[in-house]
Amino acid sequence: MTGVLPAIGRRWTTIGSTLISLAILATALYQLHGTRVTDILALVPHNPAFWLVFVIAYLVTPASEWVIYHHLWSIPTSGMIALLRKRVANEIVLGYLGEVYFYAWVRRTGLITRSAPFGAIKDVAILSALTGNAVTLAMLAAAIPFFGLLQLNLGGKAVLYSLGVLAVTSFAMLLLRKRLFTLPRPELWRIAAIHLARILATIGLTALMWHLVLSAVGLVWWLILATLRQLLSRLPLMPNKDLAFVSLAIFVVGRDGDVAAMIAMIGGLILLTHLLVGSALGAAGLIRREAVV
Repeated sequence: MTGVLPAIGRRWTTIGSTLISLAILATALYQLHGTRVTDILALVPHNPAFWLVFVIAYLVTPASEWVIYHHLWSIPTSGMIALLRKRVANEIVLGYLGEVYFYAWVRRTGLITRSAPFGAIKDVAILSALTGNAVTLAMLAAAIPFFGLLQLNLGGKAVLYSLGVLAVTSFAMLLLRKRLFTLPRPELWRIAAIHLARILATIGLTALMWHLVLSAVGLVWWLILATLRQLLSRLPLMPNKDLAFVSLAIFVVGRDGDVAAMIAMIGGLILLTHLLVGSALGAAGLIRREAVV
């Protein structure tokens, strides 16, 4: 009986991984069919530096998570593929579905030696949200006096209510930390530091991408706008976040046609990359399981 339960667990994780791979592949192919790929690629600059920065920016999230889980469980380099699939599942299928897939992958590989997989994955996800909230609150505190954020037609009440939601949820997570977290405190601080480095790296790489597209605008201005975009993206009660950011970018930089086209192009390129990566990884996962069977 002792050997039966692990076998049943492995079977269910295999079935779950297969279903998620199917969901990723189906969703990616469906969305890819309706995506105007040529229109997006026509706007992409030919500068090789742009593509280099874009690829690095795309890989920052799974790479930072690989560092976290490699320290926890010594996952191999191939774990990057699982983390890429995790990110794509969260982005194009359903939020936090990627965590479910990654949990199944970890259980199936049998690499865990130092901590329970569910508790650790939960801790990493909660710390990501908590670190993002803390950065957003700090950004908002810095942006209000210098940029007059509440007077730039961004919806002052929505910003204040969002601030309240972030503050309350963050305080609740801190208050319940002993019940929420399972990893030891030094591990939690290390993971939070990696999340913080990821957020700052994403802001810097995003600003550099924009600068490479519209080099006439100084990199400092793009850094300011990338910071504000990070802020807006995490405010839970802000309506029309993308429209608000485009309006803010045009207000700060000018060149309304160029800025709007650039932001739309990079957003479309990221979506296209999600769809292509999702199609490739979803198909590869199904083929590999078919070969094993």
